[in-house]
Amino acid sequence: MVELKFPEWYTTPMAQVVLVGITCFATVGMFSAVSNLGAGGLSDITLSDTSQGVLYGTFAITGLVSGGISNILGPRITLFIGTLGYALYVGSLWCYQTQGTGWFVILAGAILGVCAALLWSAQGAIMMSYPLEKDKGKAFAVFWAIFQFGSFIGSLIALAINIRSGSLSAVSTSTYIAFLVIIFVGVASSFLVLPPNRVIRSDGTIVKLQAASKPHEEVVGMMRLFKDWRMLALVPMFFASNYFYAYQGAVNTARFDGPTRALNATLEGAGAIIGALIIGYFVLDLKFFHRRTRGYLGLATVASMVIIVWAVALAWQVTFTRADLNTTNYINYHHDSWRGKGALYFFFFFSDACYQALAYWIMSAMTNDPFTLARYAGLYKALQSAGSAGSFGMDAVKTPFLNEHLASWIMMLVSFPLAYLVIRSIKETNYNDEKMDYVDDVKRQAAEEGAAAHAAPPRADSIEKGSVSDREDTQLPAIPPASHAPVL
Repeated sequence: MVELKFPEWYTTPMAQVVLVGITCFATVGMFSAVSNLGAGGLSDITLSDTSQGVLYGTFAITGLVSGGISNILGPRITLFIGTLGYALYVGSLWCYQTQGTGWFVILAGAILGVCAALLWSAQGAIMMSYPLEKDKGKAFAVFWAIFQFGSFIGSLIALAINIRSGSLSAVSTSTYIAFLVIIFVGVASSFLVLPPNRVIRSDGTIVKLQAASKPHEEVVGMMRLFKDWRMLALVPMFFASNYFYAYQGAVNTARFDGPTRALNATLEGAGAIIGALIIGYFVLDLKFFHRRTRGYLGLATVASMVIIVWAVALAWQVTFTRADLNTTNYINYHHDSWRGKGALYFFFFFSDACYQALAYWIMSAMTNDPFTLARYAGLYKALQSAGSAGSFGMDAVKTPFLNEHLASWIMMLVSFPLAYLVIRSIKETNYNDEKMDYVDDVKRQAAEEGAAAHAAPPRADSIEKGSVSDREDTQLPAIPPASHAPVL
């Protein structure tokens, strides 16, 4: 089998993070965009809520094992399977639009939950393990900005339609076709992602010699995961990380008219992009501070944002209840009263991006091993989805808005002291505790083994499943000899 030789820039961690960002932009981002176009793209709100509930349920269950599945299959195959679920779900919405097949939408939601868990486990492993330790905040910022740009585009489309027509119900067939074309581009882009044994950091280290793990290793790894006190301490943070979406969306629907809801969603997308870039580049990866200090600074920033933003939201929330609302008192963006509310929705998602960034950064600071981080990402998304399912269920039974607000806020506040304990345990570097494999060493060893062997060594069936040490002719980008001192 002929091994492909990739350009040096293509095998860098940031190039791979950008590729994963593009994949998620074209799949998850387009799914979010469709969700902004009416009731999840549907004219039937009940059907949309049912499919979303099933989706989050299967997502939460699959997330418990999706990290192990990703490690066994490798990131490329896992991403490919994960992206297919988004194409199927959007296709089911289109089918319902033309054929009225509600059962297909619910089935597609269940399948998408499984696929989404796989996609996010692979994504998390790549984003958290491929970059150097000093670049992990920036990696999140780049990924999150690209990914959220999909939601931002969908919101702009919804805003344009709302302003033109004054309302937005179901999505047209041509819109579904356009979204499906973009999603299939995302499906194809998953094959551009490289496994960890083909990615080379700027200090000359390979992310991991193994491209994939074995089933029994994953069983042991999952057992260790649930015994790790640090992961248990992060459970409240994981559970709370998406819990507030139901409340924010419900209030947006109840208090604002169609065009203003779309404008708020656009501001949410902008807030998420800007928040991710600021905390990733200017807080979590500040080169002037030690790593633990950066963690404390990130925690202080996120905690301050959450306290301020949600305190402002509480001051507004106490002025109305569900019983007070009707279509005659909707807020329009032309009203003076909207300006502060629009800013609130911007900062809702600004602080959300910071909260997500901190969670990912803490996990990535605990280890550099891509297999371990895939399991972390799977558990994170499982608990996050469980929280989402609970919050949407809470809203479905018409829980008072004030109760939903306080539940969301209190859970985030509870998570901060526990996150502080985990940050206290973070080491300045994990390079001293984890084996680092350098390109020059691997090439030298391969050359020595090739010269000594009388027969060619066994070859891997594929790039995805093979390892660098399995191949004597591994093609790696030519780089200057690197010092064995990791770049911090």
